[in-house]
This record gives sequence, C-alpha cells and structure tokens, in this order.
Amino acid sequence: MTLLKFLLNKCRFMVVIMVIAALLSGVANAAMLAVINQVINSREHTTLLFMSLFGVLVIAKLLTGFLSQVWLIRFFQQTIADLRRGLVKKVLDVPLRQYEKIGPGRIMAALTDDIKSLTSALFAFPLLMVNISILMGGAAYLGWLSWQILAAMVVFALLGAACYRLIISKGFHSLRFAREAEDRLFGHFRSLTEGLKELKLHRERRQSFLSDGLHKVTGDFQRHSVSAETRFLIAHSWSNLLFYLLIGLIIFLMPVYSQMDFKTLTGYVLTTLYLVGPLGGVLGSISVFTRAEVALRKISSLGITLDSERVIRSAVPTAIEDGCGFEQIEFNGISHSYPNESGDDQFVLGPLDLTFKAGELVFIVGGNGSGKSTLAKIITGLYPPETGEILLDGVSIDDANRDDYRQLFSAVFSDFHLFDDLLGLKADDLDERANAYLGKFHLDHKVKVLHGKLSTTALSQGQRKRLALLTSYLENRSFYMFDEWAADQDPYFKHIFYNQLLPELKARGKTVLVITHDDQYFGVADRVLKLDYGQLVETPLHVFEQARASAYSK
Repeated sequence: MTLLKFLLNKCRFMVVIMVIAALLSGVANAAMLAVINQVINSREHTTLLFMSLFGVLVIAKLLTGFLSQVWLIRFFQQTIADLRRGLVKKVLDVPLRQYEKIGPGRIMAALTDDIKSLTSALFAFPLLMVNISILMGGAAYLGWLSWQILAAMVVFALLGAACYRLIISKGFHSLRFAREAEDRLFGHFRSLTEGLKELKLHRERRQSFLSDGLHKVTGDFQRHSVSAETRFLIAHSWSNLLFYLLIGLIIFLMPVYSQMDFKTLTGYVLTTLYLVGPLGGVLGSISVFTRAEVALRKISSLGITLDSERVIRSAVPTAIEDGCGFEQIEFNGISHSYPNESGDDQFVLGPLDLTFKAGELVFIVGGNGSGKSTLAKIITGLYPPETGEILLDGVSIDDANRDDYRQLFSAVFSDFHLFDDLLGLKADDLDERANAYLGKFHLDHKVKVLHGKLSTTALSQGQRKRLALLTSYLENRSFYMFDEWAADQDPYFKHIFYNQLLPELKARGKTVLVITHDDQYFGVADRVLKLDYGQLVETPLHVFEQARASAYSK
C-alpha cells in the first residue's frame, strides 16, 4: 500500500492514463480471442471481414501498446531522476546529528539499492497493468462463453490465491531480513574502503574482518534472499500447477458433467492457455513490488519521507543574508548531550555562556572527549542546541533561519571532505585568485586550478588540508573555524599558519575560532577557552604561558 500511495502521489494522472491504456489493450485482446475462436470453429464462414477485423485488432494492440510504453518509459525515467534528486536533497536537509545516528552505510544503501528496487517497480508497473487488463479481458470473454464455468474458475482461483498468499507470506519477512543485512553489508563496505591501510597492515585483523564480519553478513544476506526467492518460486510453481489442473478439468471433466459444445470447449482451452503468460507476469512481479515496498519503508524509516516536501524556510524576514558581517554572536545557556562510548551515561556539554565579537581570534583547548568538536558544530549551526539560545546581533536563531545563520561560517573540520571542484564558488577571476592562494600555501608546484577544478587531490593529508584552506579562503565568510587544522602540518607551515595566516584573517575583520593543542602559539590568540569535560573555562593567556615555561624548564 505504501508503494501504491507513492505512485498516486507522484504520478496520479499517469496512473489513470496507464489504467485506461491497459483496459483498451485488454478489450483488444478479448476481441482477438473471440475472432480467433470464431475462425477456428467456423472455417467455412471465414470472410474478408474477419481477416480485416483481426488485422485491425493486431495493429491497434501493437500500436497502442508501443506508444503507451514509450510515453510511460519517458515519464518514469523522469520520475526516477526526480526521485534520486529529491532523495539527495532530503539527505542534505537531514539534521547532521540525525545523519550521524543513521550512519552513512544506511544512507548509501538507500541511495543505491533502494532506489534500484523502486526503479524496477516503476518499470514493471506498466507491464503489470497490461497483464491485468489481458486477464480481465480474457475473463470477460470466458464469462461470455459460459458464466457458470467462469464462476467455478473464480472460486478455484480464490482458493489458489489463498494458498499462494500463505506460501509467500514468509518470503516477505525474508526480504525484510535481507534488507537489514544489506545495511550492515554497506557498513562493512565503508569500513573496507576507509580502513584498507589498517587491514593490510594487520593480517589477523584482515582475516577477522573477512570471517567474523563480511562473511557472516554476506551469508545472512544470501540466506534470506534465497529463502525469499525460493518461496516466490514455489508459489509461482503452485499457481502454474493449479492453472494446468484447471485446464485438465475443463478438457476431461467438463464434457462429461455438462452439455458443453465444442466451440465453447475450444474457446475456454484456447483462452486459458493464452492467459498463462499474463498470469505468470503478474505473479512474477510480486517479488519486484515486494522489494520496492520494503525499500520504500526502509527509506521512510530513515526519516527521509518521499511523500512530503518538508523544506525549512525562513518564516519571517530576518537580518541575516549570505556572507554578511556581524558585530556579535551570543550563546546563552546552550547545551548538548549524547551517550558515552560505554553507553552507561550521557555526556553533557554545557550549559555554556559564550560571546564572539567581529575581528576576534579565539583558541579552544581541552583534552580528548571534552566536547570541543561538538561545541564547534553548535557554534557553526550544524547542531541545534538542546537548551539555550543563540543570538546574532540580537536576532534569535531557530530552525527557520538556522541555514541562513550557517552561511556566516567557513570551516575546516578534522574529518573534512575535499571536493574535486570548487563547488558553489563563481567569479570571473576565480581561477586567478585560487592559483594565487595555492602559491601562498606552497602548493602551486603540485596543484593548478582551471575552470574551477583542482588538477589533483592525491596529496598528503597536510597538503589536502591546505586545499581545504584554499576553499575556505575563496568562500570569504565572516567567521572562520579550524578544527585541529595544524595537526598534520610540518613545523615550517605550522609557523606560517599561526603567525601569518591567522593574524591576516583577523586584520581583515574576520572572526577566527581555532581548536588546537599547540600551546606554543597561544600568544597569538585574543582569548583562550578551555573545555574540561563539557564545562568552559576562560583562562588568561599568561597562565598558559607560565605552564608552558614550567614544562619546558623540567
């Protein structure tokens, strides 16, 4: 039902057109059967009229079928393209925290295999309608020959359908289990691509990854998939057995127990044999639509519904505009919580009170797990605070204007991603400016920018971070955030970053927030904030300088 609702919401008009075309095809098939049966049983009365009628019906069936299929294929290709674009857009609209809870493995499975299942169902839908129309037309012709026999056949078919449903019911459960296993399988694929170096360096880890992880998951997926498809095949074979049993009853028992003339008998046998193909097509499509139903429910379970267009937009005008400056950002009583790695307790960041002013250079320090990266995500608007309020020059930030607020920031996170193209950056002198920055970052001998595209990203991690810094500079936002950016830099360029690049950004009126452990450069900052297990302490610079001098003297 979820799939039918999706089809009606997405293409109600086309579904109606498809049903009409299918009905016309069914009428043409029924008429062809009547003409063929009439000619077989009355060879001496064959006339030019029957020949012409047969030819017209054949041409009408083929022509309407071809035109409707071409039209529907074009329409469904557009629907599939819109579906992919829409799903990607909805993934982009998902809050970051929710995305992290879902996991990239499930998202990738939805974008690949689930979309493939929905695509198969969309392409199978027109053929299903045609096959159903042929069955309906054949049933109408059989009823015209003898409604009593048709009624007996309907009862026989209902009993067979009940048995068919009973056989395939567990197949539905197996498909759902297979889909769950596929989520885990995509998670292992991600571990394979991201952890290949670690797997290659440790033989036991590699063997455990294969035997305990990948082999088990692939085995589960294989077992559930085979179980589902086997049940569908058994059900299909059962339906064929009933169908041929029905033909045997018509041929051998009907003439004995009823006064059936030869014309009616041949009409029933001929029509029943003709309907074997369409019936097989209908039954065979059940697995396709079941997979699509499971895929659609799986997508919906991610919180990325396909039947709604919930795009958060500004409900009221605000003072926030892309790339604008600001005077002050206030964070009043903000907090955020999430489970510890042990799962026994909650880690709570805050409540915190914090203010940033334009043109300020601020360092954040703290141990691992103290909440530095989480705080950076709240500051940049990627995480909404669970409590408290964010004020931008007195304007409260909420869901209605949070995306506008995020446009103030340019950030390079510790787990940054580097795109091959300078996406979203457009300027007549973009290449010229980018190549100038490459020289400033000592990368001009390795990378060039042409038509907004980087010549290569196959560099060391430190050099890749410099390319991320290039993108950040070209964005020219008001607030810069760097999360452990200098950790992968050599001492020479680390010195340039702290003593040249950061002061230059400050001199340009940019607010800069740096998460760092490089205490020898704390004197560059206007303020140093220390996080200690979720609580914020603003410490005077001279305290850090004294501690550093004491450590070096030992």
